[in-house]
Amino acid sequence: MKKVVLVFITTLLFNISNAQTVKELQETAKSFMRQGDNANAILILKKALQQEPENTSLGKDLAMSYFYSQNTALALKTIKPVLDSKDADDQCFLIAANIYRELKKPKDCIKVLKKGIKAYPESGPLYSSLGEIQMATKNSNAIKTWEKGIKQDPAYSKNYYSAAHYYAAEKNYVWSILYAETFILMDPKSPNTTDTKALLLDNYKALFTEVDFNKFNKEKNSFAKKYLATMGKQTGQSTLGINAESLSMIRVRFIIDWFADASNPSFKIFDFQKQLLKEGLFEAYNQWLFASIENPKTYQSWIKVNATEHNAFMKYQNTTIFKMPFGQFYH
Repeated sequence: MKKVVLVFITTLLFNISNAQTVKELQETAKSFMRQGDNANAILILKKALQQEPENTSLGKDLAMSYFYSQNTALALKTIKPVLDSKDADDQCFLIAANIYRELKKPKDCIKVLKKGIKAYPESGPLYSSLGEIQMATKNSNAIKTWEKGIKQDPAYSKNYYSAAHYYAAEKNYVWSILYAETFILMDPKSPNTTDTKALLLDNYKALFTEVDFNKFNKEKNSFAKKYLATMGKQTGQSTLGINAESLSMIRVRFIIDWFADASNPSFKIFDFQKQLLKEGLFEAYNQWLFASIENPKTYQSWIKVNATEHNAFMKYQNTTIFKMPFGQFYH
């Protein structure tokens, strides 16, 4: 194994000595970065910067290499001039924010993220990072930041995750339910999907514990009002408790009732559920969403009995990209 690594490094170093362009040097450095060899990446990037000292992309990579080498002082020194370049992208501001967070400088972190958002107002990752540091510093604007990220960059999943968990803690179950399921659909293989499934199940349990659903619409939001009115019709299905089976019936009836009212606004999650009903895959989706968390053994038994439906859903999920469109932000 050591011989293989030695040959790999020797080959890369040989390529460096024969590289004719900055692009080739940068690609070689990136190869080292992917291998976790930041020392060699730094060496090569510094050589490349000697040829093109104003190259923003090189400066960004060098700052990142320093950061991963835990040399935050040099990482900060490297990224600062990059941020003043007209070619600085949103990732440059994220790198700078991570450096400031590592240095425990939250004010500087917030400042650089706001600067990044001003330059890139549709960058979901910038809003996500800003919301996280605001939350960590007990700034009440965190949820506003995450929802601004959802509105500006609806295809980025992490803001939904953060907002779902925030609203669950605030007992605002409507938006926690909607954001949690959105995140799960957008990023089903994320390490955070399991805990978000559990959050979603708990949200439904909490929602149906109350007789008067209107108490969950303190903001008097029109979309939440429609959601709660439609969901409130399904309370009869919860008499045996909230579980994978009862939620399947509740959610099927909800979709039927929601689309029966032409005045209800379009919403991607509900469109997706309607499509699954049409494809005969809704039950498999519901089992994957709730039973897998509620009782994994029971879920495995269900899969054995319903292998065809389960396999069809998994194939559908693996070949279908769920993407929230612009214009469906209702909060």
